[in-house]
Amino acid sequence: MTGRHGIDRRSLLTSAALGGATIVGASALGGLDADAAFAAPMPSLDPAVSRSSFIDGRVSRIKGSTLDVVESDGTHRLVQLTNATSVWKLETVTAEAIETGDGLYARGVEMPDGSVAADAVWVNIVNLYVTVRGIERSRLHLSHGRNALVGHIVAKRTTASFRGGALTSDLSQLRIGHHAQVLGAWRPADDSVDIARISVGH
Repeated sequence: MTGRHGIDRRSLLTSAALGGATIVGASALGGLDADAAFAAPMPSLDPAVSRSSFIDGRVSRIKGSTLDVVESDGTHRLVQLTNATSVWKLETVTAEAIETGDGLYARGVEMPDGSVAADAVWVNIVNLYVTVRGIERSRLHLSHGRNALVGHIVAKRTTASFRGGALTSDLSQLRIGHHAQVLGAWRPADDSVDIARISVGH
């Protein structure tokens, strides 16, 4: 697509990925919240972007604004970060919060060299179906299949939804034995999870 001034917007986006210009952000391809990571792919809101590309893997190396991500089949993919890339790690953070070893889910636009210019990156995001086994003031004891899991309640971040109701920070309705869905951020150091949202009765 060529604009009024004769600029090919796809070429401009490529330049942005390599040069750091603000061209595309999370609003171009969809939202950034935890739900957006697991939503069905949607058409781009930017007519210059034909479709979104997705990368899911572990960060093996960080060089400047480029992440080397190893996917589950061992394939290495490069993710280019720009100053328009939105990064989620329980909350919106800067690219400096991404560390080697982090799990990463990235959405963006594939470049001619095969890399992906990311508009949104979710770091260590998990979507788990659990059973509540214990409730403490600052953490929940959960089971996921046969595995025990600690879920941390994060002040001013953790919310809950009960039977399809509005999100609330009040977890007092939570009971041992509840089956729930947890969206959150995995802590690689101890395999626990910081809870962004726990949904019961959906």
